[in-house]
Order: sequence, then C-alpha cells, then structure tokens
Amino acid sequence: MGINSIDALMLRRMFLTGAKNLEIQKEWINQLNVFPVPDGDTGTNMTLTIMSAAEEVSSLPEDAGIELLAKAISGGSLRGARGNSGVILSQLFRGFTKSIREYDVLDIPIITAAMQRAVETAYKAVMKPKEGTILTVAKAMADIAAEIRDDSDDLTVFFERVLAEGQAALERTPEMLPVLKEAGVVDSGGEGLMAVLRGAFDAYMGKELDLSFASPKEAPSGAASAHKEISTDEIKFGYCTEFIINLEKSFAEDDEKKMKAFLTSIGDSLVLVADEDIVKIHVHTNHPGLAFEKGLEYGNLCRMKIDNMRIEHQEKLFRESEMESARQKEEEAAKDAPYKEYGFISVTIGDGMSEIFKGLGVDVLIEGGQTMNPSTDDMLKAIREVHAKNVYILPNNKNVILAANQAKALVEDCEVIVVPTKTVPQGITAMIGFNPEHPAEENLSVMTEEISHVRTIEVTYAVRNTKIDGKEIHMNDIMAIGDDGILAVGSDIAAVAIEALSLVADEDSELISVYNGMDYSDEQTEELVSSIEERFPTLDVEANYGGQPIYYCILSVE
Repeated sequence: MGINSIDALMLRRMFLTGAKNLEIQKEWINQLNVFPVPDGDTGTNMTLTIMSAAEEVSSLPEDAGIELLAKAISGGSLRGARGNSGVILSQLFRGFTKSIREYDVLDIPIITAAMQRAVETAYKAVMKPKEGTILTVAKAMADIAAEIRDDSDDLTVFFERVLAEGQAALERTPEMLPVLKEAGVVDSGGEGLMAVLRGAFDAYMGKELDLSFASPKEAPSGAASAHKEISTDEIKFGYCTEFIINLEKSFAEDDEKKMKAFLTSIGDSLVLVADEDIVKIHVHTNHPGLAFEKGLEYGNLCRMKIDNMRIEHQEKLFRESEMESARQKEEEAAKDAPYKEYGFISVTIGDGMSEIFKGLGVDVLIEGGQTMNPSTDDMLKAIREVHAKNVYILPNNKNVILAANQAKALVEDCEVIVVPTKTVPQGITAMIGFNPEHPAEENLSVMTEEISHVRTIEVTYAVRNTKIDGKEIHMNDIMAIGDDGILAVGSDIAAVAIEALSLVADEDSELISVYNGMDYSDEQTEELVSSIEERFPTLDVEANYGGQPIYYCILSVE
C-alpha cells in the first residue's frame, strides 16, 4: 500500500532538500541564460531566494507544524526574492503555502489545490505573463495534478506523474519561445523549478543529502547585517602563524611531506608552498614556537608574523557591536524625525553611476542591478531608510522591477512608487524629469514618458558560443546589447559600439551619452567619443565615468 499523506516533518525535509538541490545546480542553471553575458544569474537569483526561506525553516523547532513551516517558507522567500525568476518562485511558494497552512497533513487533493493556487498567485504577480517560462512549467504540473487527482491516493504515483509532466513542459519551452530554440536551451527558470521539485521528491523517497547551507549572500545595499555570536572557545587553534624559510639545505618531496605532517599535528589551515630557494608557510596553531623551530631545521626564517585570532575575534565582535548600536540609534532617531514629502531609491552599480545619482538627489543607493539583483528585503530596508511619504524606486533593470513591486505591496506606512526603469540611463533621465512641485502620480506619468525616449546599449563580452537574434556569437566576442536584443557582434569595442549606435540613432535623436566602465580607460573613452562625433556630427555627445564592472561602456541615445 502506497503513502497517501505527508506530515510537517516530511514537508520540511522535502523543502530543504529541494533548496539544496537548487543550490547544487545553480551554476548549470546560470549557463542556460539565453544571453551569453558574464552575469547570467537565474540560478543565483533563485538560489538566494530559496536560501532565505531555507534559513527561516532551519531555525524552526523540529516539531514545528505545517502552519509555522508555511509562514517561514512564504515570508522568507518573499523577503529574499531576487530577479524575475526569484520573485516568481516566491509567489509560487506564497500561493502554495497559503493553501496548506490550515492542515496537519497533506494528501493529494490538498496538494493539488495548493498547486493550482500557487500558479494563480504567480501569474497574477507578472504584468505580462509569457509562456515558455517557469510559469508554463508550473501550470503544466498543476493541470496534470488536477487531471489525475482522483485516479489514486498513492502519493508516489502522483508525484512521479506530476514531475514527468513538468519535465515534458520544460522540454517544450524552446517551441514556445523562439529565442530559446535559437540558443539551443530550455528555460532557465523552469529548470530551476524542476531542480527544487526533483530534490523534494528525492527527500520523499528517502534519499539522504547534506542539508547544510551557505548563508544567503548579504544584500548589496551596504546595510549592516546581524552576525552570529561565536565564542572564542570555538577557535581551536589561536595563533595565525606565517613565515618564510630561506633554505640552506635541500628540501625534497619527502621533507615537504614530513613538514606538512608535523604542522598538521600541531594545527590546521595549513598552506605550504615550496620553491627552489624558499618555503612559505601559513598555519593556525597554539604553538607558534614549535612551527618556527621546525622551520629552522632547513634554514633561516624571515617575515615571521603571529596574530592572536582570539583577541582579533573579540575586537571584531566589539567593533560590530558598536556599529550595530550606532545603526540602531540612527534608526530610532529617524523614526522620530518628520517624514519628508519625497524620497528616492535607485539601484546602481559602479562608483561613477552612484555619484551621478547622488548628484541628482537620490537618498538611498542599492548596489546591484545586472550583476547582482537586489532582493525584496533590500528594497524594504531602503524604503525605511528614506523616511518619506512618497518613495520612488528606480529599479534600472528589467530583472529588478518585480522585486520592487513586491516590496511596494508589503509596505503600508508610505506610498511606494515604482518607476519602470529598465536601464541605468533611463533611471538618470527619470530623475532629471522629476518636479517637486507636481503631485506624485503626475511625476510618475512624466518620468515614465521621459524614459520611453531613452534607448540603451550595453557593450560587454560573450562567455560562451551561441546563436541568438540571428547572430553567431563565439566566446570572448564583443557584443552590443540593446533594449530588445543583441545589436552587434565583433572583436573591437569601439567598432561594435558605433555599429550598434547606427542601428539605434535616428533623425529624432539629439544626445548620445557614454558611461565608461571600470575596465575601459579614459583614453579609450576619449577615442570612442571622437569616433562617435565623427560618425554622428549632428548629435551632441557627452562622456561620464560610470565605473560599472563587466560592461566596458553603456551608451544611451535620446
């Protein structure tokens, strides 16, 4: 007789194993991103989203019921959601957990109803749902669940049928989205969802997996984070010991083995690098003198360094405690301060871009964007920090807009206005278009209209061979990516940028702005600007230091 229900303990194990399986496969999922840019991040975003929930689930007592589990999964994933794929995953969890939280055990009818609610919730969260994505895979599984719900009460048979339909739907995604078919990949978000569910099924079937997790990556907003209090008693070897041996006798392979064996016997974290004339050693030990004496057997010592890690740890905790106390005092003072009328939050990357936004009056900058999508929780923290009646958020990336909207839905004590900026140049234009004399909604309308006239080109390099937008792309090729796809491919940054500009600029264009990245020098930028001025003599061209990583230059045409 098959299993016909699962309890809270099994649900917990299934969720954590699903999260672990996603974490294991995140780099593979990143590789499925259609654009071969060096910051493909679907796997990373989905992993950070589910890790936030896994951390909350792991902190619950072992005897926690389904209601507590549901709240931890929903709340953790909502706050930790990053990127479109992460937000959709969090909405799937939100819908599913809302449906199950009143039950003590889950059977097929309950799970089926929860799957349907999960899909409904996720579709509602996306303004323009697109088929051939994670939504399609989730819907296919919910549909088959409803179809076979009454066929059997055996959960094993049910789960196998649902997973098989999900995999089939995933394999159909290239037929629904031509861009996937052209690149020869399935949808990365759908693959991420299947990774979670395959892991959950493994747990249900009794497969053991190491469920220790790396902590979710700290938010790139610069906000202080809580640290785990670690006793210095947990530091087994207290002295970080480093030195170099200037060899005066031979140091053969056998000598290296003996040295490593000795140092390992008195410590850990050993690093030993032997060259022809010197040996560099790093070891954590309670007896630095013994390590030095052993080294003296082979020659004279130099660059000897001993750090007491227990004292350093205590000092670190003291500094963190002082910083946390200061932060709390600032927050308390901010709570008592009157709300200002308007405040601004901008997602940005690069010190130059940050300075531009500061100069335009942005109150809080969230470091992130394409290379690391900020989470919903990052947005919520920033909203509290702004302390304004009307808070404008500039996501400046199409993969951040959903997280911003999710934060908006969670805030009640102020009006949050998400300006749908998809690029940093659009964010800059939106800020320029703001007028403090106008009502909030009128400003949103004006800012949205202004950004519609901004066309952006991002120049970077390819990380793999692929075919997309009718273009053959090889690893390390230079690519110019426009608002709707890849515009130009070549081997020279300036040539690719100008080719892309020729496709974007038209008779209505007036201004070309160039923002050079951290890997594109001022001299190179000057040469590019000169070439642009020569190619487009009727347009104004201005250059600004952006400092962004990965993208050699970002250009905008207005």
